[in-house]
Amino acid sequence: MIDNKVAYITGGTKGIGFGIAKILLENGVSVAFSGRKKEDVEKAEQDLKQISENVLGIVSDVKVLENEEKAVQQTKEKFGRLDFVIANAGLGIFKPVDELSAEEWKDMIETNLTGVFYTLKASVEELKKTEGYYITVSSLAGANFFENGTGYNASKFGVVGFTQAAMIDLRKYNIKSTVIMPGSVATHFNGNIPSEKDAWKIQPEDMGNLVLDILKMNPRVLPSKIEFRATKPAK
Repeated sequence: MIDNKVAYITGGTKGIGFGIAKILLENGVSVAFSGRKKEDVEKAEQDLKQISENVLGIVSDVKVLENEEKAVQQTKEKFGRLDFVIANAGLGIFKPVDELSAEEWKDMIETNLTGVFYTLKASVEELKKTEGYYITVSSLAGANFFENGTGYNASKFGVVGFTQAAMIDLRKYNIKSTVIMPGSVATHFNGNIPSEKDAWKIQPEDMGNLVLDILKMNPRVLPSKIEFRATKPAK
């Protein structure tokens, strides 16, 4: 069902995005992915080519619409089509609201929320052609607020609302939309260095397998919002 399809993943150089790219490549999907730093993109592309040559690394900042438009164009030029878009790029800055700077707030909102809009805006016409799939990666922080989380909560609550509303707008074109809300994931997010202490967490490949399962579902069903958490959190 997904062989010979093409995916574009933002924030694909490591963590969740890299895990999704890896699983999709292993299952016959051609993958374009983006990241902000050229050296990170080149390293990830080299690593992913150990799985399949059908991979393209792109330097793009999701905060810039023109970057995303170019990324989609490069994907189409390389692979000829675009079927799946996974808007994953994100960042988190965790401070009390009175200490959070205006620039930090802006960076989170523009990356985590405006970025998912720009990625969709840049790709929606291609998804109409292929009756494709648009997936966003939010967080359980998109439903549960917490101390020091004002900017992050605001952005991730926004991603949930945006994706759910976009789902209604897009389904008349037979484009499916899902927002995934993971809990703790073993990534480099917020300065973490993955190690054995993260074994209880969701792993990047778990996210990849979830995306794979979503894409393989019968076209008549739409899992529009998915909460995804570790079975047993560490004490």
